[in-house]
Amino acid sequence: MNILGIETSCDETAAAVVKDGVEVVSNVVYTQIPLHRPYGGVVPEIASRAHIEKIPEVVGAAIKQFAARRPGERVDAVAVTYGPGLSPALIVGLNAAKGLALSLGVPLIGVNHIEAHLHTPFLYEESVEGAPQVPGLSPMGAVPALGLAVSGGHTNWIDLGSYGNYETIGQTLDDAAGEAFDKASKLLGLGYPGGPKLDKISREYLATHGKTNLVPFPKGRPREGVTALAGLPAELCVSFSGLKTALLHYVQTAGGAAKLSETGEIPRVVASYQEAIVQAIADRTRTALKRKRYKSFIVGGGVSLNSRLRTVLADVAAQAGVPLLLAKPKFCGDNGAMIAGLAYFRRKYTGEAALALDVAPSLEVG
Repeated sequence: MNILGIETSCDETAAAVVKDGVEVVSNVVYTQIPLHRPYGGVVPEIASRAHIEKIPEVVGAAIKQFAARRPGERVDAVAVTYGPGLSPALIVGLNAAKGLALSLGVPLIGVNHIEAHLHTPFLYEESVEGAPQVPGLSPMGAVPALGLAVSGGHTNWIDLGSYGNYETIGQTLDDAAGEAFDKASKLLGLGYPGGPKLDKISREYLATHGKTNLVPFPKGRPREGVTALAGLPAELCVSFSGLKTALLHYVQTAGGAAKLSETGEIPRVVASYQEAIVQAIADRTRTALKRKRYKSFIVGGGVSLNSRLRTVLADVAAQAGVPLLLAKPKFCGDNGAMIAGLAYFRRKYTGEAALALDVAPSLEVG
């Protein structure tokens, strides 16, 4: 079954065709980073306009690639992210998907963006790579699993009791990890997006100096009683607001980001800040892996590209005796392939139900 997936939840306009839930036949992504860089973050109105301008081109390219690689085959369904995300951006993708589904006479499948990130380790391009990352391990064979969706907008620990059956067991109570990276980068004068820059600076610093002289930033523990509002156990939740405040105070006390740059302190501060985030995530993951016996630990989302996080989570998984499943770099960020892939396992909406599907900017897992 060939499914066309469309993703427009934030600042990537993406479309892909995936066969039988795992084989990526075509994959096209247009990133809006240059448009948002001057503002230090994503501007919803700009994102929406860019999606409107680019979605015909992106979807057309994905379908053209599919037709060239699979002559004689057809698109059997259209899948689309309907939440969570930026409402103006989601609307563009959903309307395009509805139009395509109706014109092609195929079902429409609504997909949860966070859940789709946890499908990415199972995606592969057979024509290029030959085989999945973990030969013989299908999505159905990986559960029960612990999932970690970690990106610019989300940091969630998710229990996958069976494939398609999700329950959030822990999460950030304020900023997501990726957002915490971006805000730190802006504060330190390093620009947007911050994640890749902080990763590179930190990697170089740790390779030379190790972890013996890091700034003791707080490790993301939420204030007592706050987690009760989310209805989740404190030991599985993180809060990066205190960490950001600690960084702000450190920079101010030092005389500002320019002064830190003059004295060569930026790399040490960056490595310390990143390590605090990574260890906070690792700590909650260790706790989550002890809750029950899992067959795998699935990690997805843009922040899963972070080299230090990958190394630490690999150690955590090994200590727990659980295989770590990570997406290939090209599938870590937002993409249409993860939407089309997960859609293969999800409910199909046809006729009036498809037309009635609406965006859900605050859509929860499950």
